[in-house]
Amino acid sequence: MKGRTDAPADRGFLVGVCFFILGLGTLLPWNFFMTASLYFQGRLNTTEWSNSTGVVRHEYHFNNWMTLLSQLPLLLFTLLNSFLYHRISGTIRIAGSLVCILVLFIITAVLVKVPMEEDRFFSVTMATIWFINSFGAVLQGSLFGLVGLLPQKYSAIFMSGQGLAGTFAAIAMLISIGSEADSESAALGYFITPCMGTLVTLSSYLLLQRLEFAQFHLNKGNKYEPGTTDGLLKGSSTVANGKLNGHANGSAEAEVDSCPDGIKHAFLSQEEDDMAQAKSSVMEVFKKIWVMAFCVVFVFIVTLSVFPAVTADTRTAFPANKWDRYFISVCCFLIFNVNDWLGRTVTTLVQWPSKESRLFPLLVVSRVVFIPLLMLCNVQKRSYLPVYFSHDAAFSAIMSFFSLSSGYFVCLTMSYAPQLVEPKDAETAGALMTFFLALGLSIGAALSFPLRALV
Repeated sequence: MKGRTDAPADRGFLVGVCFFILGLGTLLPWNFFMTASLYFQGRLNTTEWSNSTGVVRHEYHFNNWMTLLSQLPLLLFTLLNSFLYHRISGTIRIAGSLVCILVLFIITAVLVKVPMEEDRFFSVTMATIWFINSFGAVLQGSLFGLVGLLPQKYSAIFMSGQGLAGTFAAIAMLISIGSEADSESAALGYFITPCMGTLVTLSSYLLLQRLEFAQFHLNKGNKYEPGTTDGLLKGSSTVANGKLNGHANGSAEAEVDSCPDGIKHAFLSQEEDDMAQAKSSVMEVFKKIWVMAFCVVFVFIVTLSVFPAVTADTRTAFPANKWDRYFISVCCFLIFNVNDWLGRTVTTLVQWPSKESRLFPLLVVSRVVFIPLLMLCNVQKRSYLPVYFSHDAAFSAIMSFFSLSSGYFVCLTMSYAPQLVEPKDAETAGALMTFFLALGLSIGAALSFPLRALV
């Protein structure tokens, strides 16, 4: 492939399929643990009976802790990944993270059949959530960098796969609940599903490295055929680590000196242009995208402050039938994930307001209205606030608009930010937005504790 300038075809769209599966795999851990909140609460919030009165021995606030311990490692390891990026190869970071996630899912599946005291089970589960999301953060950051090397449509495919991860988990939970198996066997089957999904994700990554189209884009850049004017002029950009086109500076200068004067002048002019196009500092880039950074933080603060910590405790108005078993899986998790994915998808057709519009941040801030609306639904147990929206249809409608707006504004902010800077700074803008996305998730997770207590 050395010196090749024409991109091969993506035969059978296999590269696109691989990136869709990789996107799906990056968010499987978070979504499978979140959707299984009823299983975990069933094992943790056990009840003691005294004089025919049921009393919960200990309230673990599983949803709050799960959300916080999922998002904190995302923030920390997103930062860590920026240091690991140039020190550890992408294959080790991606394949290694997937193997570790697979092992942790297997442990979770095994624990379904292992009797364990509640406090110990809670500690083991929280540790598993922490580590599985730590590896997930490294995996996600690495794959975002990888897909950025391909044409833009592959980034959209990757994010579409991420958007469907929650729907995949919700459907798996519905199948588990609807099966005739006992609760332990149903839970075991549920957690075996992400084990298989992670294996498929790992296989997709290994296949990706063998596809010619992916190899061309992932390995292209600083290669040219020695002795060809076209390769010299097109491939003469300065790269990091003091190297030019794969040669040490000394050998590159020797090649320039051996060229005819006209080519030498063109080569040096190109090098000077590249030096003039040096990337802006992080602070300079931040000054251009701070509005989008604020927007992505605020979107996730609103979303994670009530979902799932508050929404997963909502109860149906019709408890005396089988619908009670499906209510949370359908009206909370399935509705959220389907509409979040729809919101992301709509941005390929509609992008309003524009990135320069002052209305954009105002609409993002207006989403704060969903916090009291969801807190006033039939959330149980409650101590302070009244129930204003007790009907299932009201809760479902609020959840639909809540999740649709979340997906829509997240996708817009993440796509708008790189457009606000020069192309040479787009990578820096993307890295900054990833950090602020994780920051918003972490703040929202922390806020879920006082908001749940306020209900």
